Amino acid sequence: MNFERLTDYLDSLSGLNVPGCDLAVYQNHEPIYRHQAGFRDPENTQPMRGDETYFLYSCSKVFTTCAAMQLIEQGKMSLDDPVSLYLPAYAHLTVKDGDAVRPAKTVMTVRHLMSMQSGLNYDTDAPAVKKVMEENNQQATTRQIAEAKAQDPLEFDPGTDFLYSFSHDVLGAVIEAVSGQRFSEYLRDHIWEPLGIKAMAFHLNDDLQSRLCAQYHYNPEKYQLELIRQEDIKAMKKNPQFESGGGGLIGDAESYITFVDALASGGRGKNGAYILSPQMMQLWSANQLGPKSRKSFDGWKRLGYSYALGVRTRVNNRIGGDGPVGEFGWDGAAGAWAMIDPINRVSAFFGMHVMNYGYNYDVIHPNIRNLIYEGLKR
Repeated sequence: MNFERLTDYLDSLSGLNVPGCDLAVYQNHEPIYRHQAGFRDPENTQPMRGDETYFLYSCSKVFTTCAAMQLIEQGKMSLDDPVSLYLPAYAHLTVKDGDAVRPAKTVMTVRHLMSMQSGLNYDTDAPAVKKVMEENNQQATTRQIAEAKAQDPLEFDPGTDFLYSFSHDVLGAVIEAVSGQRFSEYLRDHIWEPLGIKAMAFHLNDDLQSRLCAQYHYNPEKYQLELIRQEDIKAMKKNPQFESGGGGLIGDAESYITFVDALASGGRGKNGAYILSPQMMQLWSANQLGPKSRKSFDGWKRLGYSYALGVRTRVNNRIGGDGPVGEFGWDGAAGAWAMIDPINRVSAFFGMHVMNYGYNYDVIHPNIRNLIYEGLKR
């Protein structure tokens, strides 16, 4: 193995609007590559050191859908169960139909939530959501917010198209209903503590705050980064009762790579902790999109991929670069990226902290993946 070209690439990212980054790659529970580049502070005086914490945003979805797959494996719920079985507010859904609203023609299922084919949108300022927040002094719970979202008309009948949405936040509420636990408690008891993960939470604590990597917003009009202030970051997390399965986790690279290493290595952590069977991971990463949904997903430009049960899944390795069919994972709004390759038992986590930067997904993440596989062959 030789990862010199990967190191050179990571070192070059500071000139491409990535002030600081960290990449960890494991194979068969062993670290085979780790490199940090750039700086962790706005003044560019403190080099990245590998213990930085990040808002993971949509990389949270991998934890959420893993938790759902665990409950399915345990027989506590089914992919094709109606969502209304666990959240009664979803029993009578409506759908936008031009300027009108009509009853939904299909029943929303757990599968639809996981595969982003629910018909939900990502409007978190819908009137019903704002109302439940006001009624609860801006402290509405995960389940209250998810049930309020059921009053918002769907964009299409469940199962008929793909739309990235609030679906996994609703899934978090389903997990609560099925398990009888608060969402974070379920993750703690069934994923974090078994694997020895300590630096993962839905809200900033003193430890996570002290190691938080400087976060930026890319301004495409000015072609420059703008620092997101600490007070603005705290404001984003002002409701401690809401645990966002779609994008709420905060954690560090060590915690995330421990999780994806377990998944890539047969579903067990290095310490032997059982997380999920290989058969369930095959189901989790199986393509869920028909032609219409796939056309909508292809607008995301994830070349060679389709969408499975909450994760991208490699379905064609003749386009998009290196890597086997069956590799899966997801990414986040500030540039975090996770890769799970159960075929080669390789996992990776890339941490960075720049919002609104599409270059991450179109160029940086594919390049990192390609250079990982190139390095493995050397």
